[in-house]
Amino acid sequence: MATRGKRYLEAEKLYDREQVYPLDEAIGLVKQMAKAKFDETVELHMRLGIDPRHSDQQVRSTVLLPHGLGKTVRVLVFAEGEDARVAEAAGADVIGDDATIQKIQQENWLEFDAALAVPSMMSKVGRVARILGPRGLMPNPKAGTVVQPGELANAIQERKAGRVEFRNDKTSNLHVPVGKVSFDTDKLIENTQAVIDAVNRVKPSAVKGIYVRRIVVTSTMGPGIRINPN
Repeated sequence: MATRGKRYLEAEKLYDREQVYPLDEAIGLVKQMAKAKFDETVELHMRLGIDPRHSDQQVRSTVLLPHGLGKTVRVLVFAEGEDARVAEAAGADVIGDDATIQKIQQENWLEFDAALAVPSMMSKVGRVARILGPRGLMPNPKAGTVVQPGELANAIQERKAGRVEFRNDKTSNLHVPVGKVSFDTDKLIENTQAVIDAVNRVKPSAVKGIYVRRIVVTSTMGPGIRINPN
């Protein structure tokens, strides 16, 4: 069993681990217990009643956080020619060309936070799918990260403004950042509710019974606070 630090143990005294809190109280506790020397990220973790072994029970989409993530998002766009020029003009931090793909392949270069691609580049991007996929960076039509050239500018701006992707892992859980502890409580509540609403909207039709089984909100270094799934 992992040994908890003094700060973590002190924070645990401020709440009841078995209690389910309303969202506003839970966010307030997370902010109160965040004592690290840096601006901790507030994270939402959801346990879903899905079977991740089945393709028709996968949960994957994106959500635009009303108040962003509180950090600079570095966007890479896989594009060539005129599409690359459009992406650069729209604010893309990196243009993913052949040289970039080779760099990812050979050096595991991953100095970006989000990746977009135009459809014509997907055959090339596929060469680095094994590197990007496990890190949630592989462009995918279902996640809205494979975009038509005419939609590039808007897609780039949304990523920089705080659009985040979420997808279930192999244990039926979702892990999504919703802001920083320095955010006002109301902004964190709105961001968190936006994610919960987005997850509920993409409930797979094949799922039977309880869909959202457990929700926990926490900060980078803090304990998890259970909130009411409803």
